[in-house]
Amino acid sequence: MTPEDFLAGLTGSRDDFRLAAEALRASRRPFCLIGGLAVNHYAEPVVTLDADFAIAGAEGVMEALASHGFEVEQQPHSINARFPGSRLRIQITIDSRYADFPARAVEAELFGVRLPVARLEDLVQGKLWALQDLERRASKKAKDEADLIRICESHPRMMSLVPIGLIQRIDLMRTSS
Repeated sequence: MTPEDFLAGLTGSRDDFRLAAEALRASRRPFCLIGGLAVNHYAEPVVTLDADFAIAGAEGVMEALASHGFEVEQQPHSINARFPGSRLRIQITIDSRYADFPARAVEAELFGVRLPVARLEDLVQGKLWALQDLERRASKKAKDEADLIRICESHPRMMSLVPIGLIQRIDLMRTSS
C-alpha cells in the first residue's frame, strides 16, 4: 500500500490533500504545513485527519480553496475547508504569530505531495503556543503534548525548547539522557 493509498483510505478522497496544497499555491501566499501531519515528517507517524497550515496573509486563500472544489468557512483565527466526501479537515491559521513560518519551511513530500513543511523549531513553538491557549480543548492539548514528546524522542536537541516543568514526560527524558 502506498502512502497515497493509506491517506485516501482514511479520508475517503484520493485528491483532497494534493488539492489543498495546489489551492494554497494558487493563492500565491507563502504557506507551510504545521500540526500533526508536519510532525509526521520529522517523527514516528501517527494517524490524524487534520491538515493544518500556516500562511503569510489570507487574501485570496478562500477563493483559491473554493476554486479547487473545497467548502470553505471563515473563523476568527482560521480558514477551515473540507473537500466534499472527505473526512480530512483543512485548517489554515491566520494567526499572525505563524506568519514567518512559511519563509523558514523546508520542502518535503508527504503522501505523494511535495509541499513546504514548517521547520522543526517552528513546529515546537506552534505546539507550545497551542498548549498555552486557554480556550483549546483538553483533547487537543493532549495531542499537542504527544506531538512534542514524539519530536523530542526523535530529536533530543528540541528538549531545550520545551520549558522545564511543562511536560513531565519530557522532563523525565531529560534526566534519563
